[in-house]
Amino acid sequence: MVRHAQGSGSLVAIATIALSFAAGAQDRPAPGFADAVLGRWDLTVEGPDGSYPSWLEVRLRTEWQLMADLVGQFGSTRHAAAVAYDDGTLTVRAPPQYEAGEDDLLFTGRLEDGALAGRVRMADGTTLAWRGVRAPSLGRGEISAWADPVSLIGEGIDGWRLRDEQHDGCWKVTGGILAATMPCADLISEAEFTDFRLRLEFRYPAGSNSGVYLRGRYEVQVQDDFGKALDPLRLGGIYGFIAPAVDAAKPAGAWQTCDILIVGRRVTVALNGTVIIRDHEIPGITGGALDSDEGAPGPLMLQGDHGPIEFRNIVITPGN
Repeated sequence: MVRHAQGSGSLVAIATIALSFAAGAQDRPAPGFADAVLGRWDLTVEGPDGSYPSWLEVRLRTEWQLMADLVGQFGSTRHAAAVAYDDGTLTVRAPPQYEAGEDDLLFTGRLEDGALAGRVRMADGTTLAWRGVRAPSLGRGEISAWADPVSLIGEGIDGWRLRDEQHDGCWKVTGGILAATMPCADLISEAEFTDFRLRLEFRYPAGSNSGVYLRGRYEVQVQDDFGKALDPLRLGGIYGFIAPAVDAAKPAGAWQTCDILIVGRRVTVALNGTVIIRDHEIPGITGGALDSDEGAPGPLMLQGDHGPIEFRNIVITPGN
């Protein structure tokens, strides 16, 4: 069941804010007016089928204007069309991406005990509650010691669970190869990790799409991008945030190797022996993440709902 705003007051308030955006009727505020809400926020939205993670970053455009980026339940980061902070209320309007409906998303929220809380009008007109906490910096130094490497592929899928139990049996291990057959679902490791080195090999048919989620939150894109322009949505990129610096992709059908190092928010990715992302900060969670609790350990998640994919030799080395 879809939750709607309680009473007509919330809908009227949202409509009023939308009209003020359209009219542009705001006096120029004093410098420092939005310091309380600037920065990155890990959001949780109370959706009709349960809560889901989201992410928001609010920045200064000028000393009296704001800008923002948003990650929704799915898809990549998007730029807000309008942002305002007036009389203690933050309002962010962002275009729809994969949401059902055609209207812009409209987030309104206020600070409560250091957290943001409010409601969002979705693209289909429904309204949902949301809450945001400040994202942790995750600033950590180099790892001084490493644990023993752990192989995550065994004789079957013991040590893994499906994100969607409707597709039980769609992941199988044959001859050391872990493969997803469509229709399928994401596969989540039972073990959780903080900082680690990861090496894996993958292979896909032409046009297929998958991904590897670090801590279940940050997707390293895996898809058929041989010969395509570099972009944050392309093979080896951190989905929507960080583009690969070099085209190191192989054609579909070939086995490819990916080496990843993640410490805090810093990530290095090598594809087929070539470093394509070097010690780059990941701003926040990517679409499709399991949660937005960025300070906690998390599992490895293999995307299995977009297309056929094979993995082999998945080896993770945790940092001590």
